[in-house]
Amino acid sequence: MVKPGLTVLQVIPELDAGGAERTTLEIVEAVTTANGRALVASQGGRLESELEKLGGELFRLPVKSKSPFTLWKNRSRLIDIIRSEQVDLIHARSRAPAWSALWAARATNTPFVTTYHGSYGGKSAPKKLYNSVMARGDLVIANSEFIAAHIRETYPLPEERLVTIPRGVDTRQFDPSQLDPSRTQDLRKSLQSAGRYLLTLPARLTEWKGQRLLLEALAQLSSDEQTLLSVALIGDAQGRTGYLDALESDIKRLHLDELVKISGHYSDMPHLYAASDLVLAPSVRPEAFGRVAVEAQVMGKPVIASNHGGQRETVRHGETGWLVEPGNAHALADAIRSFLHQPDTQRLHMAETARANVLEHFTTAALQEKTLDVYDRAISLKARASD
Repeated sequence: MVKPGLTVLQVIPELDAGGAERTTLEIVEAVTTANGRALVASQGGRLESELEKLGGELFRLPVKSKSPFTLWKNRSRLIDIIRSEQVDLIHARSRAPAWSALWAARATNTPFVTTYHGSYGGKSAPKKLYNSVMARGDLVIANSEFIAAHIRETYPLPEERLVTIPRGVDTRQFDPSQLDPSRTQDLRKSLQSAGRYLLTLPARLTEWKGQRLLLEALAQLSSDEQTLLSVALIGDAQGRTGYLDALESDIKRLHLDELVKISGHYSDMPHLYAASDLVLAPSVRPEAFGRVAVEAQVMGKPVIASNHGGQRETVRHGETGWLVEPGNAHALADAIRSFLHQPDTQRLHMAETARANVLEHFTTAALQEKTLDVYDRAISLKARASD
């Protein structure tokens, strides 16, 4: 556990929605709860108020920029923060700011930790060099075994410097017993056009999240099977109007108008999962971790997820949901049929097993504890190297 009074500086481009941003705030909470100081260097964003509530301190810097000039200038700015605030450890969560943080850490002999939040594509030599900063921490955190394997394959990182810490779910927030039943029912009514079961796919509207694949799978169901379902695509296009147009065109072409709704962004995820009968995560590209699959399970909801990336580590096929071949609409349709034909007793058992799976392996509390242990270890390693 981190020592009282420790000052940790996390560096992340922005404080908007996203897995890296959410994990940043979770570590802010862990550090301040342990009576340390939690500093964040970032351009800021809509999570600033939450950062403040958790006791974190924002240092507003242009760390999103990839300009070499700005990267080097940010080095100097971070050195100033490290010295003026007596920072004990710096933790980088994205490539551009990680270069500035690495140079600042080396200039001040400060322990340096990185977290790999994605697989960072790119096979050219310049791209691999740019990405390599995430493997240059004194200790490197992978957020899934999938990402850990990618790091091993891509960079000659000594095994003792690599730590796998899965992302976690805040079980205080994602707790079925703490929800407002009337709010859940109102949400369900607003999303459910017909059918007995409500299926949701919560993800931003983009090709790789698998919305179009789901539409193709739904079209393969019989008319009797379709009448049992309502399907809601939850998320916004974030400016991808062409993709939104393609979705709407597919819905009409496949005659799914009465079955599928595109419902826009929704932020109250616990109530959304509670309103759902089945949650879908059919990503056509591997998820580094796959937050949706874990959040749904802890709410006692079965999941259908693509069998690649981090999701194959969090969904237990046939026990907490179904894993299907990525990009295979036929396999996805078969998994939906499996759900539809489950006896109620088996469905209840799957829900209980799903929640237990997450509580045992994928909680925010576990992530916080393990990350603070990494901080202590990184500081000890740096102290021994300096002796």
